[in-house]
Amino acid sequence: MALSKSVEDSLKEAEASLRNALAYAARQERPLVCNSIAELICRIDHVQQFDGLMDKLEQRVNDTDEDNKRGRWGPFA
Repeated sequence: MALSKSVEDSLKEAEASLRNALAYAARQERPLVCNSIAELICRIDHVQQFDGLMDKLEQRVNDTDEDNKRGRWGPFA
């Protein structure tokens, strides 16, 4: 199940705000603050990427075509 449009939009908005905060923090804050903000951006990005990966895995498990269920190392399920 893919992220809903509203969740995806909110994550993108939060990421944009954090990038803006990081730009300001880079000029006047301690490195620890910059590092923490950068980690938050990274986690948001990972949530979006991982959701896409889970969608692909679910599609493969639910696929009715036997040829599509077989991977390089044999059956997936």
